[in-house]
Amino acid sequence: MLICTRPYKFFVAFFMTGLLFAGSLPASAQRLVLYTPYTSISVPPGESIDYAVQLINKGGGIGKASLSLSKLPEGWEYDLKSGGWSVEQLSVLPGEKQTLDLTVDVPLKVDKGTYTFNLVAGGQDVLPLTVTVSEQGTFKTEFTSEQPNMEGAADATFTFNTELRNRTAGEQLYALRADAPRGWGVVFKPNYKQATSVNIAPNSTASITVEVNPPDQIKAGTYKIPVKAATSTTSASLDLEVVITGSYELVLSTPSGLLSTEITAGGDEKVELIVRNTGSSALKDIDLSASAPVNWEVAFEPESVAQLEPGKTASVTATINADNKAIAGDYVTTLRANTPEATSEASFRVSVKTSMLWGWVGILIILIALGSVFRLFRKYGRR
Repeated sequence: MLICTRPYKFFVAFFMTGLLFAGSLPASAQRLVLYTPYTSISVPPGESIDYAVQLINKGGGIGKASLSLSKLPEGWEYDLKSGGWSVEQLSVLPGEKQTLDLTVDVPLKVDKGTYTFNLVAGGQDVLPLTVTVSEQGTFKTEFTSEQPNMEGAADATFTFNTELRNRTAGEQLYALRADAPRGWGVVFKPNYKQATSVNIAPNSTASITVEVNPPDQIKAGTYKIPVKAATSTTSASLDLEVVITGSYELVLSTPSGLLSTEITAGGDEKVELIVRNTGSSALKDIDLSASAPVNWEVAFEPESVAQLEPGKTASVTATINADNKAIAGDYVTTLRANTPEATSEASFRVSVKTSMLWGWVGILIILIALGSVFRLFRKYGRR
């Protein structure tokens, strides 16, 4: 029996010693795991990558680990925070987790390719992270607009929203200029303030509003407005496009410019008119109308102009018929040429004279009256 019990006692003693030793292991020897869902991503040069990483304690005691990045490519930078603080070590309660914010800055000057580095938790776990740089890093500037083409009338102001991006490793002061055709006005407004230059930090973007004003009387058509942002070392250009639908202007007058005439009560007078298209677009269906005194009539020949090209004129005859009871004096008759796009008015002063018949009738009445007086004088004057 003694031979049998000694090995048994020895085994029990060894087992109890093992349990005591295991219970005395430091918390840092517990199992910690690093986790993030984004272990392999693709980005352009100059991008900042934000990883949300969890440090999970799967052990039975408090876990503690030092944190660092290994095999990070040369020129790359990182920042590791938790709870808003930069951290180098974290402790995690058993069965719980802590969130880490890892920011990795990819440099602008970097070769296209795939890069791998590790987030290390103090000998507990290693989290491999892979970044694929999608294009070759270059020292360049980008000038872009989501809407580089606009259409409108010649008297409109065309406002383009553009973005200027500094994709270099240094701060740049860009001079802004436009190579617009003669007569065009171009105004740059970085951050909504008019300026001729803008300062942009490395790998940053500035919003620039570009206002384009076409010259007066410009013809309808498509026009290119090249704009450029440049420094001594880098530059970028952008072609803006303006489609002019033309301006709509109309003038109604007479060949001599005289806006007055004379007429006899009950009679009519023909007035020669000129309809001129002073805009840069063709005008269609020009209607002619008039506002005249009561019982007056105005007729046009022709009654409308089907189409009038820019710079061209059309002749129209207006026949004004005055009321036969019109009293002598000056009257105003408004003549009007109208299209949906433009309107022009001409106010005529019409002087009305009474008919000569009534003048002769008046003279005859006076003569009859004088004759009657003369007869009465001869008949009763001798008595």
